[in-house]
Amino acid sequence: MADGHLRATYDEIHTTIGKTSTEIAAWKPDLFIAIGGGGFFPARVLRSFVKHPTTGKNISIQAIGLSLYEEVAGISAESVGKEVVRTQWLGPESRILLGRRVLIIDEVDDSRSTLSYAVAELQRDVEEQLRALPEAEREAKRTKFAVFVVHNKLKPKTAQLPADVPYFAGEEIQDLWFDYPWEMKDIYEHNRLTAEGKALRAKQ
Repeated sequence: MADGHLRATYDEIHTTIGKTSTEIAAWKPDLFIAIGGGGFFPARVLRSFVKHPTTGKNISIQAIGLSLYEEVAGISAESVGKEVVRTQWLGPESRILLGRRVLIIDEVDDSRSTLSYAVAELQRDVEEQLRALPEAEREAKRTKFAVFVVHNKLKPKTAQLPADVPYFAGEEIQDLWFDYPWEMKDIYEHNRLTAEGKALRAKQ
């Protein structure tokens, strides 16, 4: 952590996800939605630990793309880090959400803006789909959402999640930049820096 960054290896993140999986499995999710690109690896690993509550088979993973920190065409540089932008969405496929227990997955909860946006927009999609059903069928088809992040940064959040949305975090971490292994080109150097950082923290 000499450079002020936190790091973890693939193995460490895999282990963190595994430790949280029992609690998540008790909620009985039957569909995963990964927020790309940070949510892809955690979602795939979690699927090895948490199976479909009724069939016992692999849980399907859907993907949405949201950008808060990256420059996107049509978005000013001043908006980067402040405005959540859709880069990929379910579209007409949002009908698959009806009646499901959906776990939204991302790597890190920083400001909570991205997670809050994802939950609100997916709930809005569900409500739109419900309006197309007979009123007597709507309550049974109402979707339940929960959120899982590998890391939650201990800092004030600029957005919140609805009170009825369960929240799972693998680890609570300091408010420092976290370098994830899937962002690195040289994974061996990343692992070396991870070990070096752990050694430095052990001496403190």
